[in-house]
Amino acid sequence: MSQKYSSSTCFILRFILVLHTFAYSGDSRRPFACDPANAGTRNLRFCKASLPIHVRVQDLIGRLTLQEKIRLLVNNAAPVERLGVNGYEWWSEALHGVSNTGPGVKFGGAFPGATIFPQVITTAASFNASLWEQIGRVVSDEGRAMYNGGAAGLTFWSPNVNILRDPRWGRSQETPGEDPHLVAQYAVSYVKGLQGGGGSGNTRLKVAACCKHYTAYDLDDWNGYDRYHFNAKVSMQDLEDTYNVPFKACVVEGNVASVMCSYNQINGKPSCADPTLLRDTIRAQWHLNGYIVSDCDSVGVLFDMQHYTRFPEDAAADTIKAGLDLDCGPFLAIHTEQAVRTGKVSELEINYALANTITVQMRLGMFDGPNGPYANLGPRDVCTPAHQQLALQAAREGIVLLKNIGRALPLSPQRHRTVAVIGPNSDATLTMIGNYAGVPCGYISPLQGISRYARTVHQQGCMGVTCPGKQQFGLAEVAARHADATVLVMGLDQSIEAEARDRVSLLLPGYQQELISRVAMASRGPVVLVLMSGGPIDVTFAKNDPRVSAILWAGYPGQAGGAAIADVLFGTANPGGKLPMTWYPQDYVAKVSMANMDMRANPTRGYPGRTYRFYKGPTVFPFGAGFSYTRFSQHLVSVPSTVSVPTLHSHLVTNITTTLMKKKAVRTIHTNCESLDLNMHIDVKNMGDMDGTHTVLIFSTPPDHAETKQLVAFEKVHVVAGSKQKVKINMNACKHLSVADEYGVRRIYMGEHKIHVGDDLKHSITFQPSLEEIKV
Repeated sequence: MSQKYSSSTCFILRFILVLHTFAYSGDSRRPFACDPANAGTRNLRFCKASLPIHVRVQDLIGRLTLQEKIRLLVNNAAPVERLGVNGYEWWSEALHGVSNTGPGVKFGGAFPGATIFPQVITTAASFNASLWEQIGRVVSDEGRAMYNGGAAGLTFWSPNVNILRDPRWGRSQETPGEDPHLVAQYAVSYVKGLQGGGGSGNTRLKVAACCKHYTAYDLDDWNGYDRYHFNAKVSMQDLEDTYNVPFKACVVEGNVASVMCSYNQINGKPSCADPTLLRDTIRAQWHLNGYIVSDCDSVGVLFDMQHYTRFPEDAAADTIKAGLDLDCGPFLAIHTEQAVRTGKVSELEINYALANTITVQMRLGMFDGPNGPYANLGPRDVCTPAHQQLALQAAREGIVLLKNIGRALPLSPQRHRTVAVIGPNSDATLTMIGNYAGVPCGYISPLQGISRYARTVHQQGCMGVTCPGKQQFGLAEVAARHADATVLVMGLDQSIEAEARDRVSLLLPGYQQELISRVAMASRGPVVLVLMSGGPIDVTFAKNDPRVSAILWAGYPGQAGGAAIADVLFGTANPGGKLPMTWYPQDYVAKVSMANMDMRANPTRGYPGRTYRFYKGPTVFPFGAGFSYTRFSQHLVSVPSTVSVPTLHSHLVTNITTTLMKKKAVRTIHTNCESLDLNMHIDVKNMGDMDGTHTVLIFSTPPDHAETKQLVAFEKVHVVAGSKQKVKINMNACKHLSVADEYGVRRIYMGEHKIHVGDDLKHSITFQPSLEEIKV
């Protein structure tokens, strides 16, 4: 059952916050280091903010003993009191608001709560990159404010940018969906919002974000497989064009300050001990300016559970040498000294790891004493009206309209004066915020939201989402029979899908389906089915039932979710969300092992493939599905028809020409990618009588890959009724239109690339080789 805060409780929480705001002084947290009041340390070289950060970092490391260094390799880093450096808890979370999931965040006192936005899968459905960045800015404001008040850290291990590969994954809710480009763009936008634009070099950070869990991690506990023992067998092709895409974008475009390696093995090697994945890829190829951290207890897991090394000091040495800088867990603090004494890892390698973590702390201003650009943030900057309004806006934008027979929605307060509100999630509060959430500023449940528009008659119908019995069905049917409209709020919660809890079925739990069908049959007015869930649900029965007039998917819509649902139901908000994942029928998972990591279909083995990119079978609802209360038309204004792809300088031209003749493709490293920018202009017209938002989705199908359709760009636009907006789409052939071959090598195929603008418009761009000499 969902925990519920009453409106009076929410008022009290806010009143407490106001009282603490008046009492709060910005110096409530003593400086982490370099305290001006400490005469013994304030003049040390590493405390001089005027010096370059790398000079300060080396000075501090040079003053540490080996034992002191080792105690800084773990998340609960010990103080170095003789140097005036306090202990620090690295583990804080901020997936969709400041969260107390990790030990770094404590609610209470001056900070009774924080703004909790919709779960990531819901926000991703908005396809609104500027919204994602705006949310990141708000979360970092509140995170900094809580840090200043001693209630949080500055290193937030968010976002989760794993691909939603399998619909049963319990952590689907945490991810931005199944498409690599969508997930990558979400990651870049949210990271930039969190970090305050901190980019390459030693630029300052507002907070430090972390993209996790690297890589090919999307199985927790299913049918005898668990994340601690799972060996993900992944092709180089899938690694390049699916699993690693968001992480590369995080580092290269988002300039993220941290990457977290995962529990699982990839092709026989633990992620956190694989130098190819960590040192050679994240650090050398992508040029991470930050630190690499293990998922919590991953180093212990690879020794104790995976038995990857014979001795614990070998596990410590292997992870540090592979490129791990910080252990979330005690393992490195316990076993690294023995690894040094036995010559398995050097003190210099430990210094490298510390340089990466301490550099981030200095970029955060943690060695600059009590002052800084964010020192003024405090309790008054948490749960502000503007922040809570943004949470409501995000929930509205993420709701997806999946069915609307005869324009049953929006409901009318004049015609639908009495609404039956039925279902196990009908008065949900805690369910709405999903996992990795903190304590919200307050809740508005669906029942409370709908009550603002109409008189409500409320029946749970089920005892929780497991819906184990039918005892309350009769009361629900009576309520529907006497109401002008019926809203069924059904779906899942954390008891069904969560971290360490994958699903075995895509169907609604227990007797939920029967409750929906019986209420729909009894209802005298339109019946609207509202679904809360992170992963997809097979609701084919409701999709095909003419008595179910409309279906809305709300994901887990955050603290203001009930208000957003009601606003969409009654037309105050026009739905514009699109599904960020495919909704499969139940028989799909009956045929597919969750342990199979292959993305591409293999008909000879009866393997149907995964996600809309490679799976071409029947769906309940496809990726990108979502209606509006208005109608939009799209028109291509300008787009190139032919693109010349230059090749490298003359002594390589012969070899490349031969390759072109054989494979009809050019490696992206063999061309000048900067010259291959493509611009498209599209007119979007609102043909209806209601203002609304429209998402322009651009897909590409390369030559000789008729089975592949890949999202390459998207743009959200607001269009007033009867007007039109011009949308400019910027693409790059190397980044967006290249294809990974079986070796993981990116190539641009010559010939006709088909460009799809949604489902309506198609255009062809022909790529042809140019033998013009390029100077490199």
